[in-house]
Amino acid sequence: MTQSLEDYIEAIYILSRETGYTRVKGIAEKLHVSRPSVIQALKHLSENGFITQERYGYIHLTETGKQTATQVLKRHQTLTQFLITLGVSPEVAEKDACRIEHVVSQETMNTIEKFLHSQTKPKKRK
Repeated sequence: MTQSLEDYIEAIYILSRETGYTRVKGIAEKLHVSRPSVIQALKHLSENGFITQERYGYIHLTETGKQTATQVLKRHQTLTQFLITLGVSPEVAEKDACRIEHVVSQETMNTIEKFLHSQTKPKKRK
């Protein structure tokens, strides 16, 4: 899946959680792209089994689409939290995480998750 399609599937997932539904207009507004761009991306997502769409209506993630979207969103949230932990401002961390999430290896993600988990464990007192 391309970086662009990952952004679309993540946007569909977030919008459906926030509003209960997803439409082309909402995706275009969220991603700051044109409606024709959204329609083209939706065609690819549908052909690959990630979404279903009612004609001129709501967009729904398939089970595969939901799994993919949650993985993309988790990477995004983990990277954002990691960058904030390092001292990056939340605004910059959010933007950078969006770029990094598409190229980071699974090994690096696992290491970042372990690091963040170790930071949230209560420290033992002597």
